Amino acid sequence: MVLTLYVLLTGVGFAAGVLVATFVDGLSAPALYGVIELPPTALGFSLYGGITIATVLGVPLALVIYVSRRIDDPDAVE
Repeated sequence: MVLTLYVLLTGVGFAAGVLVATFVDGLSAPALYGVIELPPTALGFSLYGGITIATVLGVPLALVIYVSRRIDDPDAVE
């Protein structure tokens, strides 16, 4: 369920990037993570939106999964 929601929300990020690039004029090139320049096209904004949402949601989700698997393990405490 959570993984499905994660994939759907990431897809929304990709779609939002395409829509922004399609309907907004005069956009400057997005920079993924502030260092990777992407083209100011529908593909560039799609990648920017999808990867940004995937990172913003994925990193905390991965941390929750990691902690939840180790919290009940008495051998996990070093």
